[in-house]
Amino acid sequence: MATQRFESSVTAVSWIPSEAISGPSKIPFELGVTHYDEPPPDQLATLEELRTGDRFREANELRGFIEVEDGRIVRAGHLGRGHIGATTVRVGPAALRFPAVHLPDIQLEPEVSAGSARFVQTVGGRMGLPTPRPVPHPPFVQFWPSIAWTTLALTISADGTSSHELVGASPFPRHWIYDNEGRLVEKSGSIDFGKWFSHSFSDRTPWGAQDSPAVVAEVESALERSLSSMIMHGGAKPTIRKVAEGDNLVRQGEPGTEVFLILDGIFVVEVDDKEVAEVGPGAVVGERAALRNGTRTATLWARTKGRVASVPPDALDPQALGSLAATHQREG
Repeated sequence: MATQRFESSVTAVSWIPSEAISGPSKIPFELGVTHYDEPPPDQLATLEELRTGDRFREANELRGFIEVEDGRIVRAGHLGRGHIGATTVRVGPAALRFPAVHLPDIQLEPEVSAGSARFVQTVGGRMGLPTPRPVPHPPFVQFWPSIAWTTLALTISADGTSSHELVGASPFPRHWIYDNEGRLVEKSGSIDFGKWFSHSFSDRTPWGAQDSPAVVAEVESALERSLSSMIMHGGAKPTIRKVAEGDNLVRQGEPGTEVFLILDGIFVVEVDDKEVAEVGPGAVVGERAALRNGTRTATLWARTKGRVASVPPDALDPQALGSLAATHQREG
C-alpha cells in the first residue's frame, strides 16, 4: 500500500497590546521611545511580512508531518521553527532596531502511537538591549529583560486530522493562536506584566526548570472587534477598571447601562446562579441592559484578575449593540 503523508501546523504570535503595561515601565511607551503593537490580523498570511513590519515580538510556528502505511504511522517529524522580531527604540528623529535574542527552539521528539503523533515546541527570546532592574529574589539585580515564550502542542492523527493546545506561555505579552489554515482561533486569556518582569528568567522558564500554564479564551466575533475599536478609539474616552480575581463586574438584577470591553482576564457569565459561559479579552458585554430597561440580565465575575474598559451606551452605534445582543443568547 502506498505511503500517505500528512502535514499540519499551529502558530502562536506574541505581541504587546496597548494598556498592557502599568507603572513606571510604561513611560518609554507613552514617550514614544518604544511602542505597543498593532493587533495581528485575523487571518495569518506570512510571518516574515509581519516580522519585517515590526508587528510581533516572537512567533512559534509548530509544523509537523506524519507518514502512514496500512493505517499506522511509520514516520513523524518537525518542520517548524521560531521567529523573533526586533525592538525599535526611538531617540528624537532617529529609530534604532535592536535584534532580539532568539533562544534555542525546544522541539521534543514526537510521541508516536499507532493512531497519532504529538509534537511539542517551545519558542522564546528576549530584547537585545540590556535593562538593569531590581528583582525580589537572588541575584536581586537582573541585567537582561525577562524572557517571553510559548509552548505549543500539535497532534496529527493517522487519518490526517489534527488538534492543538497552548501548553504553556510566559505571563507577558499577549499570545494569539492560529490554526493550520491561518485562522485566529484562540487567545491567551490573561496578561501579567509585573509577574513577567520580576520572575520570567533563569530557572523560571522552559530553558531552566519550568513552564507557566496558560489560560486560553475563545476568539471574539468580528462585530465585537469593530465595537472594541469604537470603545477604545471613539469619541468618548473609556474608563479603565481593574477587577480582582473572584470579584463581580456586574450582578444580575442590579441597575446599570455601561457597556464593557474586556481587555484582560477570564470572566464567568452566570444567569440565575448558573454558569452559562466564559468570556475573555476582546469580548464586549453589558449591551442587553443598555438596550432594555437598564437592569443587568446576568452576573459577570472574574475567574482571573482582569481589566475592562467601559463607555456609556450612547457612545456606540445602537444598531451594532442590537446586533450584538442578538448573538448573545446566554440569558435565554
